[in-house]
Amino acid sequence: MAGGTRNCEVCKDAISKYKCPSCFAPYCSITCYKKHKETPCSKQVASNAETPSSNQVTPDQKPCPTLLSKRSLEVEEPDLILPETKLQSIVLCNEIRDALKDEKLRQLIYNIDSATNSENELENAMKLEDFRILSEKILSVIER
Repeated sequence: MAGGTRNCEVCKDAISKYKCPSCFAPYCSITCYKKHKETPCSKQVASNAETPSSNQVTPDQKPCPTLLSKRSLEVEEPDLILPETKLQSIVLCNEIRDALKDEKLRQLIYNIDSATNSENELENAMKLEDFRILSEKILSVIER
């Protein structure tokens, strides 16, 4: 495989465009992702050599380091969970990806996610122009 491309680990035929957010296994489509998720996988910690991303990084893009929150991934209201297609739209938006290259913005998001009073942290973050612009862009992508 040339240029760092990898085949889908599920169907073994197509070139992968995405990676599982839990184990970083490459897959090519939502169908393969769902098949992969039939068997639980475990979260891997990113090494300095490879930082996970939701789709392949092109040579002109630098991967962003990942900050993982220790907060549980459970939600009280399941109807607030975005469908996979909306999440993929966010992941594939270049404006959002570019904004998230800013280390200060990533740290701010991590701080919100890790805070004991995340609503208060979010309210304070919304006063910052860069965070507000990012939030508005994410909302515009979700509402499409």
